[in-house]
Amino acid sequence: MQINTPSRTRKDPTDPTDPMGTGSTIRLTRRGRVALIAIGAVVAGTAVAVPLLTSDGEEDTRPESLAIPEGRRAAQIYQAVDEALALPAGTTGKALGKARLKLPVDAEGNPEGYLFPATYPLKDATPEKLLTAMVDTANRRFNGAPVAAGAERNAMNVYQAVTIASIVQSEAATEPDMGKVARVVFNRLERGMPLQMDSTLNYALNRSTLDTTVKDTKIDSPYNSYRRMGLPPTPIANPGEAAMRAAISPTPGDWLYFVTVKPGDTRFTADHREHRRNVAESDKYRRAAPDASATAQAKR
Repeated sequence: MQINTPSRTRKDPTDPTDPMGTGSTIRLTRRGRVALIAIGAVVAGTAVAVPLLTSDGEEDTRPESLAIPEGRRAAQIYQAVDEALALPAGTTGKALGKARLKLPVDAEGNPEGYLFPATYPLKDATPEKLLTAMVDTANRRFNGAPVAAGAERNAMNVYQAVTIASIVQSEAATEPDMGKVARVVFNRLERGMPLQMDSTLNYALNRSTLDTTVKDTKIDSPYNSYRRMGLPPTPIANPGEAAMRAAISPTPGDWLYFVTVKPGDTRFTADHREHRRNVAESDKYRRAAPDASATAQAKR
């Protein structure tokens, strides 16, 4: 399987000769997840709050640990660490150089994908210590025999597997869907098709949304998987173990397209006409329930 292919411009979506037949308003894949937390929101919970006494005798409740959920981006995690440690905004991001993180060569110093989602103690914590703990945890989970062997079995290295896992984590609504989303990624790569994942565009635009416009798909970014072939240059989130398992052991199938018609109903198909019908049904559902996405986000 060819993972990294030369960048090339995607055909005009209105071109009737386009073999993918996307059309100007049809996206080949639409994000499976119906709930997202936008950049800037609180993204990590505190497992335990510990009451302390301040110098003026008042009780000060501070978190004892920091929980990082699956799928958060590095920028969100930096913010969560700053807030948990009561540090000025931007402190954790600036600590990367001091942390001397043990990242793969392909990462080129960017820890995206390697800030492993877990719960980390905050006693005597510093940004450097927390970042190091996250990366060390990722290395233990990702560099073991199952993942390394699975990546090799699929003709890729571990960093590429993490990148696929990050897309899976960002696109799939449920764990069973993760294996299917991973298979869509593999099938498209093997056929020389652009991935056309909204999640990579969201990463490029530093946002989280369910709506992608034709204008969005034309931005000049290495993360624009509508215009560029192959995988994005880095992971787009920090995946958990379930997404990683899906990335190295995708569900067998011939799917090339998927769309979430409504919560709990994500449909996968290899037939573009069927996909267009599914997209039309999804659009109809969203028009009938315009507050569905906002409600899902509020519950996340």
